[in-house]
Amino acid sequence: MQTQFGSAVFPRLLRRSLSYIPSILYSLHSLLNLFHFFRFLSNSSPQSQKHKEMASPFLSNTIISFSSSLSSSSSLPRLAPSIPFSAIRSKSTPRRILTVRSKIREIFMPALSSTMTEGKIVSWVKSEGDVLSKGESVVVVESDKADMDVETFYDGILAAIVVGEGETAPVGAAIGILAETEDEIAEAKAKAASKSGASTPSAPPPAPTPAAASTPAPPKSTPAPAAPTVAEGPRKTVATPYAKKLAKQHKVDIESVVGTGPYGRITPEDIEAAAGLSPSKKNVGLAVVVETKPAAPAKAPAASAAPSSLPPPVPGSTVVPFTTMQSAVSKNMVESLSVPTFRVGYPVTTDALDALYEKVKPKGVTMTALLAKAAAMALAQHPVVNSSCKDGKSFTYNSNINIAVAVAINGGLITPVLQDADKLDLYLLSQKWKELVEKARAKQLQPQEYNSGTFTLSNLGMFGVDRFDAILPPGQGAIMAVGASKPTVVADADGFFSVKNKMLVNVTADHRIIYGADLAAFLQTFSKIVENAESLTL
Repeated sequence: MQTQFGSAVFPRLLRRSLSYIPSILYSLHSLLNLFHFFRFLSNSSPQSQKHKEMASPFLSNTIISFSSSLSSSSSLPRLAPSIPFSAIRSKSTPRRILTVRSKIREIFMPALSSTMTEGKIVSWVKSEGDVLSKGESVVVVESDKADMDVETFYDGILAAIVVGEGETAPVGAAIGILAETEDEIAEAKAKAASKSGASTPSAPPPAPTPAAASTPAPPKSTPAPAAPTVAEGPRKTVATPYAKKLAKQHKVDIESVVGTGPYGRITPEDIEAAAGLSPSKKNVGLAVVVETKPAAPAKAPAASAAPSSLPPPVPGSTVVPFTTMQSAVSKNMVESLSVPTFRVGYPVTTDALDALYEKVKPKGVTMTALLAKAAAMALAQHPVVNSSCKDGKSFTYNSNINIAVAVAINGGLITPVLQDADKLDLYLLSQKWKELVEKARAKQLQPQEYNSGTFTLSNLGMFGVDRFDAILPPGQGAIMAVGASKPTVVADADGFFSVKNKMLVNVTADHRIIYGADLAAFLQTFSKIVENAESLTL
């Protein structure tokens, strides 16, 4: 009985499963038509007409229908005509990929800091026609804080220099043209000429002034003595990085060279002249720039005569324009005036700190490193003093304690940053500080080494200054001004007098985020750390 039931059920299941085959084939055929239709839309091109004959003659213009041989009632209706496959590209047709390669590229003025709006070309390391490799230094740019080598991101040939040495350009402007091969040099030079021609409309206004100034020839002989005064400005020897490189190559004593640049700065042309080399083409351009400089003071009185609010210049005075760094400092100081600040002073006993300094001084530890370490340890306990407010609507608790220390350099001020000062031991911190000072004096600091500070320390104690107030830098919450440590007569609780070394610390803070109680608690902690100075070595 079981065998008969199985033999009766199996053919029925077989017939039922076979009846689904036409539906499955119909669905597959519909999917195939859709696939070829979308392929036709994405790959249609004039070349597809060449492959009409390559399409399958069986599939082209064919109507397909299926029916079941097991049951006449299971026949399916005729399918809709399929898409003509003659218009569909063959599988063997290669797909053409179009690539556009720019063979002429521009070298842009980079933004070397968050506050930089324009840069000055100190010197071109490469000349026109030199072959460049990716990552190679091309030009030295003076930003608002440092002189930095700018590298190229591509291989090629320096076809043209758009902005010469000593000239300035806004951030993002083209300063040079890079060609991929020698065939594109002529086109690159034409592009550079068009760019320099586009910038010349600003040149005609100053052009008439030299002509007008040249008419009274006898009186204009006076600017000549002004040249020595510029050269005698700085007493320290200051030279551009490329000038130092040339001095080493030609074995020129850079101390004996008289600079002709701003403030007596030694330029590559000065080194070439000292070495007896023939001046390059760039020297002619520089000479023109230098010659046009005296005309600017001649125009200044005429321009200043228009606004009556400006006082007339003192006879015999010299007007000196700001350097890039001085302009940046001026801008930051004016910006800081919009921040509501307050100041708190605190006397700190330094006997223990002075004793520790005498111990660690032979190991290369400076007093600045000791004070920075003490400030970082105090900030770790008072994070609100390490916070900052930049938009006037919220403030940020900075996760890192980065101590910026003010350093006076020739012609300006810069604040190298000791990053994560609370996490470094005293000796490593002092070593890092020496490296930063050397780079700051050579104007070789990287942007993250001077613009990432969260708290600033300014120390004038080495000059004998007992107290002073510091201006809050924009984007920070507080700045500490440290005076000199001097012997002071102190009376204890029992009325006995003694002499102890004390220094006065003044802190300027942003009153929007830091209050008097916060700053007082921070200074108490700082004083305890200094008075127990051995904790700085742990």
